[in-house]
Amino acid sequence: MSTATAPGRRTRPATRRRRGEGGRHQGRVALLFISPWLIGFVVFMAYPVLYTVYLSLTDYDVINDPSFVGLDNYRELMGDEKIRLALRNTFVYTLMSVPAQLAVSLGLALLLQRAGRAAGFFRTAFFLPKMTPPVAVGVLLLMLLNGQNGLLNEFLGWFGINGPNWTTDPAWVKPGLVIMSLWTVGASVIILLAALQEVPEELLDAARVDGAGWWRRLWHVTVPIISPAIYFIVVVDTIASLQSFTEAYTAFFGAGNTTYSNDAALFYAIYLFQQAFEFLHMGYASAMAMLLFVIVMVVTAVQVMLSRRYVHYTGGAR
Repeated sequence: MSTATAPGRRTRPATRRRRGEGGRHQGRVALLFISPWLIGFVVFMAYPVLYTVYLSLTDYDVINDPSFVGLDNYRELMGDEKIRLALRNTFVYTLMSVPAQLAVSLGLALLLQRAGRAAGFFRTAFFLPKMTPPVAVGVLLLMLLNGQNGLLNEFLGWFGINGPNWTTDPAWVKPGLVIMSLWTVGASVIILLAALQEVPEELLDAARVDGAGWWRRLWHVTVPIISPAIYFIVVVDTIASLQSFTEAYTAFFGAGNTTYSNDAALFYAIYLFQQAFEFLHMGYASAMAMLLFVIVMVVTAVQVMLSRRYVHYTGGAR
């Protein structure tokens, strides 16, 4: 009996050894496959972020070598009036644009849900503006929202409404930019349309039988079910709005533009760009970049915490 089991006992360490070698081999293969992503992350993400942290602690004008100044750039941030102006403009624009984009996206998605065979055409039509270069959108803003002969004011004039000076009146600059941001909601429309198609029809029928109207079915049945898609869009649009740059810069700051109300359109990313590449205050701009990073992280963390209460996932998970 002992001689029969002895060979089996001797082979177990060898089996475990082969399994361990196989696991290590699989690990090396997996590492090989993900190495392009790892290299890209280190080169294009991790290193630039760490180098920006270093530059934020220096006085650097791109031409001369950086000189270490400690936290001086951050102290200067606290006393810069234009920082406050840029942050205020950015937050106001974000609070206006994110709800507007979500409302328009959801409305278009609900309409597409009823489009039947034409839904494919309209999905493409709504998404194509997303492919428009942001610089072109900035130029388009000046053409459509010109206070004297812009197409939007011409349209309002048909109804006897005297349109405002969208590009010169500081009170209407940000609303005009919000209107132009609606030009590129196509991606959000597609995401919400996919979520709407997953809403169980039997739940809507049950609510209809209970006497719920269209609005109550939308608010109490549809919106909770598609809340994960809504949450994703809100987070992505919020981050994008906090970093708004191209359209506003093209319309109000590009090519030495001094005709329009620049202060009302001075977003944080624009002021950061000016400090870095117009005034060559690269160390100060790096400190601004780190402040924006912290702001985005804090805002996103708040949204994540709120999502635990308001976002409902299938299967009861939150």
